[in-house]
Amino acid sequence: MSVRRSITLALATLTATGLLTACGTSDPAADLAAPKGHKDGGVNIGPDQDRIRGKKVAAAADLVPEAIRKRGTLRIGASADASPPLGFYATDDKTRIGSEIDIATLVADTLGLKPQFDEVSWENLFVGLDSSKFDAVLSNVTVTEERKEKYDFATYRLDNIAFEAKKGSGWTVKEPADVAGKTISVSSGTNQEKILVEWSEENVKAGRKPVDIKYFQKDTDYYLALQSGRIDAHLGPSPTAAYHVATAGQSEIIGQLSGAGGDLQGKIAATTRKDSGLVKAYAAAIDHIVQDGSYGKVLKRWGLSGEAVEKSEINPPGLPKTKS
Repeated sequence: MSVRRSITLALATLTATGLLTACGTSDPAADLAAPKGHKDGGVNIGPDQDRIRGKKVAAAADLVPEAIRKRGTLRIGASADASPPLGFYATDDKTRIGSEIDIATLVADTLGLKPQFDEVSWENLFVGLDSSKFDAVLSNVTVTEERKEKYDFATYRLDNIAFEAKKGSGWTVKEPADVAGKTISVSSGTNQEKILVEWSEENVKAGRKPVDIKYFQKDTDYYLALQSGRIDAHLGPSPTAAYHVATAGQSEIIGQLSGAGGDLQGKIAATTRKDSGLVKAYAAAIDHIVQDGSYGKVLKRWGLSGEAVEKSEINPPGLPKTKS
């Protein structure tokens, strides 16, 4: 599937599920940013999620290393940042919800393990894998060639990213020249940062102005910076940008591209420490939930059907290393 088609389908699905309905309505049931969760006319963001659950599949569970099978739990690292619809807190401010939590739960169920989540900062997700604190990270992690040196990946979603600007900016981003001299924010340690840095360097080599890159780890910080005019745009995951555009009504998506850059379609994957013995189990579990339809139901619920994969790939080509 092409990047453009996957993005179009994702946005169409968001519209169908209420995520991209017109803003400015006074109907609380259509306001996804309302303080109370709702189940009709939009996405339920309350603590009572009625999460889709799976059942143990022996063929996949048998691929899990014996020590983990005996322990009975799958220790899953997840980002503590608020990034709806991927991962964020429900209206009780303590229950973690979102598509990544739902998919991780299905994977654990399929492997016959109890999911045990630990929310940490983005950089500590990888620290947790390195120290064997986590068995897996399912938190919008993009496959990159650099990360493949230390981690194994089993893909479960396409990866697209988006530039979000203040509404009515009259600005479109398609290539590096379009961001020359602009002030753009990004989260550190992400593939978005890597792409933005490379675009800035390409501009300098071409005699254009570099990008003035600002760093924000919390969505609330970059939203405020965007509205106050301190930044021209933010580069982040397309699902998060689309959700914010729909719920806040103050910004717009001005450009989208693959999270792997260039002509390569980016992939989001279940991530584990290299040679942990778990990646085949994750791929088998993901293939099962794709086939039994539970995966599709989760993506549809969160408006992400356009980013679905047909099967899990183990360590596919990822975002290339920075050229030295």
